[in-house]
Amino acid sequence: MAEAKNITFQGIMHDLQERKFVPVYYLVGDEPYYIDQIADYIAEHVLQPEERDFNQTILFGSDVTAAQIADTARRYPMMSEYQVLIVKEAQNIKNTEAIEKYLKAPMSSTILVMCLKNSKIDGRKKELVKNIQAAGVLFESNKLKDRELPAFIEKYLKAREVSIDPKSTQMIADNIGSDLSRLTSELDKVILSLDQKDRRVTPQIVEDQIGVSKEFNGYELRDAIVNRNVYKANLIIKYFDENPKAGSIYSFLPMLFNYFQNLMIAFYAPNNKSQEGVAEWLELRNAWAAKEYMTGMRNYSGMKVMQIISKLREIDAKSKGLDNPNTPPGELMKELIFYILH
Repeated sequence: MAEAKNITFQGIMHDLQERKFVPVYYLVGDEPYYIDQIADYIAEHVLQPEERDFNQTILFGSDVTAAQIADTARRYPMMSEYQVLIVKEAQNIKNTEAIEKYLKAPMSSTILVMCLKNSKIDGRKKELVKNIQAAGVLFESNKLKDRELPAFIEKYLKAREVSIDPKSTQMIADNIGSDLSRLTSELDKVILSLDQKDRRVTPQIVEDQIGVSKEFNGYELRDAIVNRNVYKANLIIKYFDENPKAGSIYSFLPMLFNYFQNLMIAFYAPNNKSQEGVAEWLELRNAWAAKEYMTGMRNYSGMKVMQIISKLREIDAKSKGLDNPNTPPGELMKELIFYILH
């Protein structure tokens, strides 16, 4: 059993791959992807196939009591170093007193994995937190922010020896969003489509495999707005209005708000005349990523950016029906783009 507990996802996976196990993995949070990755790895790699029949148990929180889980966890393994007990949907357990008691003195030969998706540990239960941390790993799986998705996509593909250009990355991020299970599924589909001699993801491949137009998408809309290309922006908005599945006000509002919010912050960068200075101020991945903010500061004044942010909030409220009895989304899109560009 390992004594050191690294509570990042990468740290946990590294320790698991090194077979440094702890008696308890208490996995909580609103991002199911990381919880599933940890639980599945433990299920597939701790025990040998011939050991699993007697030493690996998977239970569901809605089907068992805390007492049954605690009793199972206290069993000794049969002809194996460990027994593995994985409790899925553990957030559905009604009374957790028996589990909390078990966590005060867990079995060193049991690896207990508690999966609580879309849930957080009660902050008032300080003793429970203390006992979990003393016995093993307490990991909170959080949703990635939109600005973190490109880096996730690039890293996921790089680990599979696949490269991708920034435009393709943003097209995927804008279209799929932060549902990492769906995102990785789509990336796997893209990887399978690649020629073994050319392991690069291009906008054309994204269009073919994911169904995102390489000409009419959120990335191109933002690029048109950043460069104040009125014709191109209106062309894309017209396409979205006629093809709601390709893009809508609900998908590009967060993207534009994020851009203009960062642009406002960029004006206050100590060295806002330098791409490197702006990239560091905005905590971007590299200086190249600051290029669109340098362009934005040339094309929009600080006052105009403040007004745009206010307009984005107004349109967001109207798109949700506030002070807007009958204006359709397409008209709201056109109103917003006209305001931004004029």
